Amino acid sequence: MSMQVAKNTVVTLDYNVTDPDGTVVDEGRDALVYLHGGYDDIFPKIEESLQDKSVGETVTIKLQPDEAFGEYDADLVQIEPRKDFPKELEVGMQFEGAPADASDEEFIIYRVTDIADDKVVLDGNHPLAGTALVFTCTVTAVRPASAEEVEHGHVHGADGEEHTCH
Repeated sequence: MSMQVAKNTVVTLDYNVTDPDGTVVDEGRDALVYLHGGYDDIFPKIEESLQDKSVGETVTIKLQPDEAFGEYDADLVQIEPRKDFPKELEVGMQFEGAPADASDEEFIIYRVTDIADDKVVLDGNHPLAGTALVFTCTVTAVRPASAEEVEHGHVHGADGEEHTCH
């Protein structure tokens, strides 16, 4: 009798992610391993869909933007003087920064989306913000979580590393 996905089990998924038109967003080359049971290790709606599933079962879940990486927030786009950046700068580079209205500890990753003569456009939205996503996941393994994993609220890899899937 194989285990079912339940609270405090460690679940391994083969997965891929497309947008609603079927364009692949994440082909899921590496399996996704997460701690099931409301630890925010994976999007809640996916977790709900996987509850009580067994190895070999596949689910397809459509997530609206607010259930995935959030709505696109135009306020997270900032234009900064070019001189504030390193000489070697290209679109796609990422910088950590605090939003204008943030408290000290709130840092987000800004992606350079445009470089003009003396201005740099930074976008603090996740690249998939505003996108509905379709996750197709197949359960490939389920095991009981260790007490330590439950205590820490995430999976510990075989090599002791922590793996996250955000």
